[in-house]
Amino acid sequence: MADDHQIFRHRLWVRLTHGINVVCMTVLLMSGLQIFNAHPALYWGDRSRFDRRILSIGAAQDAQGRPMGVTSIGTREFDTTGLLGVSGDPVEGTIRAFPAWMTLPGAQWLSMGRRWHFFFAWIFVVNAATYGIMTIVSRHLWRDLLPSGSGLRQIGGSLWNHLRLRFPRGEEAKHYNVLQKLAYLVVLLALGPVMILAGLAMSPRLDASYPFLLDIFGGRQSARTVHFIVAFSLLGFTVIHITMVVLSGVWNNLRSMVTGWYDLGNKHGNA
Repeated sequence: MADDHQIFRHRLWVRLTHGINVVCMTVLLMSGLQIFNAHPALYWGDRSRFDRRILSIGAAQDAQGRPMGVTSIGTREFDTTGLLGVSGDPVEGTIRAFPAWMTLPGAQWLSMGRRWHFFFAWIFVVNAATYGIMTIVSRHLWRDLLPSGSGLRQIGGSLWNHLRLRFPRGEEAKHYNVLQKLAYLVVLLALGPVMILAGLAMSPRLDASYPFLLDIFGGRQSARTVHFIVAFSLLGFTVIHITMVVLSGVWNNLRSMVTGWYDLGNKHGNA
């Protein structure tokens, strides 16, 4: 039974959709990198013109004739040997954009990577739709996620406290802080929907039925680029989110996401 220092923070549907998202996003990222490895370059528009690439990851030879990884962003090139372009030992390294440990399946297997990606993409879409509907029906959106006017005026102070690793405690830890609310809203209302739409726009079958998908992004290659950028933006959000979870009390935060109960007496407070 919970004591006075504990509150029931996360409902069952929040915890379930959160767990499904963790699995889906992990598989989608790794299988997406596998797909990218088949043509490791990004463009803008409807056609892939290598002379107008936005980003590319490949390999070249150094002065000694050894393979070296080369990552190009616009007209600038960077030596990324050992990680991107050429992974492992620079002399005997494997030539591929992203190394095997980042991709699913680890072998250079495009068809299986696509199968993994598409299967978990639809699970992700259904899970996201379920979360969105429940967020509205349960009033979770208005009650917990939308920041108030007074909350928005506290952005500077909240950011400064986070930079100093001072997290809300006690009564303040009962609710999401303004930075959390804004971050979750950006993911829920912007990054997530854009990533899904860009993914749908890359499907020739869907484009034939719904040509407006390509019009939204200005071409299939643009959609692929947007999909890639948003995916890594979500990865950045995830890294920051996990860092905050660890720094603000990893066991307390994990327990609240597994059981729903959060201890206000935790010495750090709310992530």
